Amino acid sequence: MQEFDAIRPYSDEETAPAIHRLVNDREFLDMVGRFKSPTLSRWTPAMLRVFVRHWLIRQFGQFTRVDDLQAKLSTYVGELVEGTTTRVTHSGLDRLDKRGAYLFISNHRDIVFDPMVVNYLLFQNGFHTTRIAIGDNLLQNRVFAEMMRLNKSFVVRRNITSPREMRDAYLTLSGFINHSIDTNHSIWIAQREGRAKDGIDRTDPAIIKMFYMSRKKSGLGFDEAMNRLHIVPVAISYEYDPCDVDKARELETRARTGTYTKTEGEDSEQIVRGLTGFKGHVHVHFGAPIQDAPDNPKAMSALIDREMHANYHLHASNLVAYQQRGLHPGAHDTPEAVTDAVVTADTWSPADIAAAEAEMERRLEACDPAIRPYLLDMYANPVVTSLEANEG
Repeated sequence: MQEFDAIRPYSDEETAPAIHRLVNDREFLDMVGRFKSPTLSRWTPAMLRVFVRHWLIRQFGQFTRVDDLQAKLSTYVGELVEGTTTRVTHSGLDRLDKRGAYLFISNHRDIVFDPMVVNYLLFQNGFHTTRIAIGDNLLQNRVFAEMMRLNKSFVVRRNITSPREMRDAYLTLSGFINHSIDTNHSIWIAQREGRAKDGIDRTDPAIIKMFYMSRKKSGLGFDEAMNRLHIVPVAISYEYDPCDVDKARELETRARTGTYTKTEGEDSEQIVRGLTGFKGHVHVHFGAPIQDAPDNPKAMSALIDREMHANYHLHASNLVAYQQRGLHPGAHDTPEAVTDAVVTADTWSPADIAAAEAEMERRLEACDPAIRPYLLDMYANPVVTSLEANEG
């Protein structure tokens, strides 16, 4: 693994030293303190810091293996998931082998909760958790970088300007992903760089090309290389997005000015909001592993997209936004028509629709009128892509 030292997660041998660094890090202690007791963190931060340090040592100080640490953390992850959702459901896991390794290519709506909920469901159902691809922009915070590398995260470099440097970075990343699958470690990676803020999930063919780079030099054909990765398309759907207003504001700004510049700490704020905000019903669909891959990246991307769109679980919030935006009016205007056309839609009662209408109205009223169309679009667009996939 030495050739991947710059991007890989921490090994078992590095687990105890990393935990030791964190429990002696003032910034980390303050962050945990704010979660455990917001009031004390404001009035007696020094005393709370001492308490948090002793609590962390009691809870996690004995761990020397990543899997054992994750098993311990699963209780807290479960509390976070259950406390911010009405329910979490899943489909497709029965088609996967618990002893196998898969490359989970997922749509991307939330910075941290997406891979967290995937790993939570895998762990709860007896599967090994995945190694998680994260952008290096999220590692600017030293404490967050330590936490993520302890949690099986590996680094995807972004904003590289030199073509040679980009090629070398992608080749290393490709080698790490293929090595992980070969050694029976599953991978979670988003289908594109950045979140799909408009609700349209499209796989970037450049990511598919990257998977092949380390195999190409060995003479292996593209289709066979893809088959060996055991690619599983994953569709995550949230009834409500805690960061919907932030995303809509960014989209409106880009449309109006042509650009958008993040403020300092914006990613960190949205990580916290995505983790702790209300999401309603969350559903995760695990597709069947792709065994008969096409022979080029563009066709492979299209195949992944079709699987995601056809199995994206629609919520009443999606239908309400779809109706309000007037997208493709006609045969699919009613809840019954959408339910009949899309197998992944719930059977909505009038009460479900009324509750979703009230919640959507509340969200729209809370944001600036200029960004409301963008907020509606991010909820409505999954209906459009689902209908197209199921009709196609």
